[in-house]
Amino acid sequence: MESDPALDALVTPVAWAAADGRLLGSNRAFARWLGVSGKRLEGLPLPALELEGDGLAQVLANGVAGEFARLRRLSLAFPGSVAPCFADIVVSPRPAGGWWVEAHPVDEFPGEDPALALPSALSAALRGLAHELRNPLAGLKGAAQLLARRIDDEEGRELTALIDAEVGRLTTLLDRLLVPTPTQPFEPVNIHAVLERVLRLAENDAGWAVRLVRDYDPSLPELPGDSDRLAQALWNLVRNAIEAGAANVTLRTRAEHGLRIGEQTHALMLRLEIIDDGRGVPDELSERVFLPLVSGRAEGSGLGLALSQQVAREHRGSLAYRSRPGHTVFTLLLPMDASEPVA
Repeated sequence: MESDPALDALVTPVAWAAADGRLLGSNRAFARWLGVSGKRLEGLPLPALELEGDGLAQVLANGVAGEFARLRRLSLAFPGSVAPCFADIVVSPRPAGGWWVEAHPVDEFPGEDPALALPSALSAALRGLAHELRNPLAGLKGAAQLLARRIDDEEGRELTALIDAEVGRLTTLLDRLLVPTPTQPFEPVNIHAVLERVLRLAENDAGWAVRLVRDYDPSLPELPGDSDRLAQALWNLVRNAIEAGAANVTLRTRAEHGLRIGEQTHALMLRLEIIDDGRGVPDELSERVFLPLVSGRAEGSGLGLALSQQVAREHRGSLAYRSRPGHTVFTLLLPMDASEPVA
């Protein structure tokens, strides 16, 4: 693989290809952006990186009208990867023959946040619901504490402790609906500890009906956040996968470098994916899935995804999805640099 020290010093992902589109080289930023080594890109046809459409193939076949061609918001990935990278791609002729390829990563999740569409009347209704739920939750908490005194085995005590902790978390969420308070300061969070908490809930909810797969990057550092809010958001996503008839649910964590959320670029981010093989998001809901009260199930409240997106926004992150029957991926991106929560 060709290398160029000057290009390696750039933070912009850049690659260069032969006239037939085979990649001849890339700078470090390009390889890091795609999550592979530069060596693995050697000889790969440039169009093979495009997940959807044939924009790159069309440019290579038809040439460039003018000095360059710009392709907007392409979804690219190394073949076999399930984690797409989004970018505006600039293709220009190379003086030595072939092509320059410059990637400008873009916000994977553009546009106005639909969760902000929650009207005031709905907010008042939610506060009324929260008030009605407080008494049953208090009863559950008391019952769990009484049961804990009568259980001798370790597993039973662990389960009653889980019930008590989850009732406490739900009570806190209800309190926030009844008496809104400023978001609490973030603390260092081990995201894998949060995921293990969610997985325990999933195991108790789905039993052996669903295979839960851990695909963690153990090298990830702690991130600033609210562990309870993150647990709620992730549990909503996992529960949706279970309720969509998934037989397999995978929780994957990876580090991402140089991604942009809105107008801010972050040096290091967490990419957390919930992948399932369920029925997928219905086509008629694809544009409204994050809106409150929108659900694909008759018994669904339609609040889970709206809340999950709200939690992502509180953490300066983003939540999006791609879906087809048998393969749905919800992707949560969270900055790993220290910051205050977004009000």
